[in-house]
Amino acid sequence: MRNINKITIISFFVATFIVLVFILDINKPVSSQSDAAINAEIELLQQQISEQQKQIDEINEKRKKYEELVKTAQSEAASLNNQLIILNSRISQAEIEIESTENEISKTNLQIQKLTVDRAALDRKIENQKESISHLLRLSYRQNQVSTLEILLLNDSLADFLNQLKYLDNTNHEISRNVSKLKENQELLTKNQESLEERRVELNSLKAELVSNRNALGYERQNKVYILEETKENEKEYQTLIAQAKREHQQAQSEINNLEVSVRQKLASLNDDPLEGSDSTIAWPIPKNVITSHFHDPRYPYRHIIGEHSGIDIRAAQGTTLRAAADGYVARVKFDGTSSYGYIMIIHANSLSTVYGHVSAVNVNPDEFVVQGQIIGRTGGAPGSPGAGAFSTGPHLHFEVRKNGLPVNPLNYLP
Repeated sequence: MRNINKITIISFFVATFIVLVFILDINKPVSSQSDAAINAEIELLQQQISEQQKQIDEINEKRKKYEELVKTAQSEAASLNNQLIILNSRISQAEIEIESTENEISKTNLQIQKLTVDRAALDRKIENQKESISHLLRLSYRQNQVSTLEILLLNDSLADFLNQLKYLDNTNHEISRNVSKLKENQELLTKNQESLEERRVELNSLKAELVSNRNALGYERQNKVYILEETKENEKEYQTLIAQAKREHQQAQSEINNLEVSVRQKLASLNDDPLEGSDSTIAWPIPKNVITSHFHDPRYPYRHIIGEHSGIDIRAAQGTTLRAAADGYVARVKFDGTSSYGYIMIIHANSLSTVYGHVSAVNVNPDEFVVQGQIIGRTGGAPGSPGAGAFSTGPHLHFEVRKNGLPVNPLNYLP
């Protein structure tokens, strides 16, 4: 019996010694050199991200300067010189957009790298914590093999007894603390993964935006070349071009306004109104894309020539399939295959109508009823191309939504 007690005492003190060593050592880094390298890498990446953001802020200041140039030129008399200032400023803005997007891509790549390093560091912590908890559980199990009564009997004083109970409590406390830290780091890891996915989606979006911005730069340069060729760099020729643009715009607006009234009266007089019960919910007529000019956009480059921009310009490659935005009645198809402004107008239920400008081909005729999504034509807008009109900002669709005959912001109706 005495030998058994000696073995029990020895086992208990060995276990207690291991616990003490473990508790003292548990907060030491598993590999301090490796952790230091990771921390240094994270700090460097954060510094590079900050530098990238600084460049983006500087680019934004440049953008504001060119916006002011455009605004000033638009407030002055319409002349070839002013128009060239506007076009050159828009070219510079397009170049700045490319530079800005490239910087955003670089910043996002750095953020992805940092999140990846952060993830690796968290993975290391989690594995270390799992291992620590495993050790502690094994030690706790060994300690629990000795009952409280045995500990009491094996000690000569109450102080020793309480000290040894404290060691047991410390073990349990360490287990609880490590489990809490493990849970916290696992939550951080989940957030890290979510952030990583968000940055990857953002990166893909920025890459698509970069392609779009490069295309926009090409269109702006093409537009400048077209203006110079059409005017032969002569102010008189430019004024002739302006007169043509104003004439086309006024004629289109007059036709659209008159048709809005006459066609609705005609349909209302029919016994079987084709718009009755039709779906007037507005959908995107082409795949959703960058809006290059907004409704009543003060930056619209021809605002000083033809007035307020009555719709939105949606960037689209020349010849993109154009679909009816809602069920409706085709009121007007204006397209003769020349570069004169071409458009389609459709009347819908609930006092709505839509206009599709700069069409390069048509698939419908007036007095036809169309359903939402039906192909009605092709987009255009490249300067000098069929249906583009005297002035155009490159391939796009000019899209209008009208309520009771008056232009309204299409974005208030589009999903």
